[in-house]
This record gives sequence, structure tokens and C-alpha cells, in this order.
Amino acid sequence: MNINATLIVQIVVFVALWWFTARFVWPPITRSLDERSKRIADGLAAADKAKADLASAERRVADELKQARDGAAEVRSGAERQAGQLLEEARAEAGRIVAAAKKAAEDEAALAAQRAKDQLRDQVAQLAVAGAERILRREIDANRHADLLADLKNELR
Repeated sequence: MNINATLIVQIVVFVALWWFTARFVWPPITRSLDERSKRIADGLAAADKAKADLASAERRVADELKQARDGAAEVRSGAERQAGQLLEEARAEAGRIVAAAKKAAEDEAALAAQRAKDQLRDQVAQLAVAGAERILRREIDANRHADLLADLKNELR
């Protein structure tokens, strides 16, 4: 066999194989590769979008947490102010109650002392009249007796 004829047959077979491959094999392979690269690009874009969405969501969460903390601090300070105010009101009310009770006790003590003084005056007047009656050994009429007691009361005051 001649080397030239073999070489020509090999060239013809190679060109036929190249044509067949370029016509029927490479288009589906390139189409599959293009579709795969498009899917990979879409996946990467979706991943980038998901990262951006995640970062945005994290910022929103951080903002919401900050607002919630600020709101909680405001509520806590309001509750502390209200508790302080209620405590002051309770102290003031307790002071008023104590003052009223003290005044009532003082008034009652003064009234009791006045009653005791009046009773003591009456007893002193009766004793004075009884003593004078014994000294004089005579009866004093009732009108005169009442007048003497009244005069004695007035003098003792």
C-alpha cells in the first residue's frame, strides 16, 4: 500500500468525521454547556440577591431590635416615674392620715383633760360646800347652794 493513498483516505475520513461532529455532536454539547453556564450564572445571581436580601433583613432586624429596646427603655422609665409618683402620693397620704390621727388624738386628749378638770372642779366645789356646811352646821337652801357652786366653778377657772 502506498503511503500517499493511506494519507488521503485518512484525510477524507478525518474531514468526514470533523463535519459529522461539527454538524451533529457539537451543537447539543455547546447548547448543554450554554444552558449549564446560564443556570450557574442564574444561581450565582440568585445567591447574590439572597445575600443582599439577607443583609437587608439583618439591617431591618437590627433596626427593629433597636426600636424595641428603645421602646422597652421608655416603658421602663415611664413605669419608674409612675412608681416614684405613686410612692410620693402614698407617703403624702400617709402623712395626712398620721397628722389627722394625731390631731384627733390631741383633740380627744384635750377634751378628756377638760372633762377631768370640770369634774375635779365640781368635786372641789362639792367638797368645799360640804366642808363649809359642816363648819356652819346649818342648811343652805338649794338656790343659794347652786349659786355658790357656780361662783366657785367660775373662780376656779
